[in-house]
Amino acid sequence: MSNDTPVSVVVIDDHPAILTGVEMWFSASPRRITVVAAGATVREAWNAPGNTADVVVLDLQLGESGPAFSSLRGLVDAGRQVVVYSMRDDEKTALTCLDLGAATFLTKNEGQEHLVEATLAAADERPYMPPALAGALGANARADRPQLSTREEDVLIEWFQSESKELVAQRLGISVRTVNSYLDRVRIKYANVGRPARTKASLVARAVQDGLVDVDDL
Repeated sequence: MSNDTPVSVVVIDDHPAILTGVEMWFSASPRRITVVAAGATVREAWNAPGNTADVVVLDLQLGESGPAFSSLRGLVDAGRQVVVYSMRDDEKTALTCLDLGAATFLTKNEGQEHLVEATLAAADERPYMPPALAGALGANARADRPQLSTREEDVLIEWFQSESKELVAQRLGISVRTVNSYLDRVRIKYANVGRPARTKASLVARAVQDGLVDVDDL
């Protein structure tokens, strides 16, 4: 998605004031963001026109039930780009959302600037690292880090710093097919230790957790 392509969004939150505020923030974005559906239940993301929206902004705590992890998993499994926007600010919740495949995790204290930027990044399938998530990743020490080869790490880091796999191939003197092969092997290794990374954003989060890249580099 190019930097001037309009973005469509579903906003799911059970507080009317939050829904109104988020819609106002999106309407003020220099790049057009249109809220095509909004409401208090995840059904909004599945009903037309919400089922074709580029991004789903999901409040993790809906009603009196616990965290909506199952709803998040269902959306991700369906290929949706999900930005979790929550009052919860603990490290465990943030990391669980990433493990389930969320594009990123923000607390509601992080406000307009970060929510708008995170939504645009999710639409473009770019990683975005808001302060709360950076803190959670920086404090996390994973015992289940997969063993990546030096070449796999090189390809992975180069991909984070490049705009395309073609550019990675050019810089490393290998083919695009080889780049894809290395990245597929990295994903398989993460999946085998129970930490799937199906998107570029989630793979960036894994790399930060495991100390392969520094938060400040992002």
